[in-house]
Amino acid sequence: MTGARRGYAKVNERIGRHVTRDELRELLDEPDGEVTMTSFDGETFSDADVSGATFSSVVFHACTFERADLSACTFTDVVFRGCRFISSSMERCWLNRVDFHSCSAPGLGLAKGRLTGVLFEDCQLRYADFSETTVRGMTAYKTSLRESAWRATKLGKISLEQCDLSRADVFQTALAGVDLSSCDIGGLVVSNSFRELRGSIIAPEQAVDLIGLLGVRIKQEE
Repeated sequence: MTGARRGYAKVNERIGRHVTRDELRELLDEPDGEVTMTSFDGETFSDADVSGATFSSVVFHACTFERADLSACTFTDVVFRGCRFISSSMERCWLNRVDFHSCSAPGLGLAKGRLTGVLFEDCQLRYADFSETTVRGMTAYKTSLRESAWRATKLGKISLEQCDLSRADVFQTALAGVDLSSCDIGGLVVSNSFRELRGSIIAPEQAVDLIGLLGVRIKQEE
């Protein structure tokens, strides 16, 4: 996807200097901590609590977030490239123009947040929790969302291409208009009436997994 490359280049042009882990912690010790126009390369943030901080025009490259509390943070024009998230939380965050490229984040908590113009490319997001999140623009490409949770999520302008959504829980989340035809959707958790999937688009070979659907469009061969 070109979005990640454009996002990375855009932010990288504005990087002022590299900031060490200790400097980051010192910055965020102040009320309303803000980190802007900086980059981190290969840093490990363990047991870090930076909840409520603001990150603007920042690149994280090959960083590890282990048991990191990033809840209620604001991320604007931020790139995570080749990063690992282990038992970390981004709940109640606002992600505004944020790219995740080749990141491993199984079980990442993203519940009750806002996603605007977010890209996930070639990422591992198995078991991630998007429940009760408001999405106003999100693209996922070649990303595993296997067994992720999307309960009561408000979706808008979402694109899913070549993603693994096997056994994802979309109960009470409308996927109307979402093209799922290139995705693995076996075992989706939906309501008995399948109302969450009405208006979505699937491929003919996927219909066997969705027997009993009403109002789902079958994608025609081009």
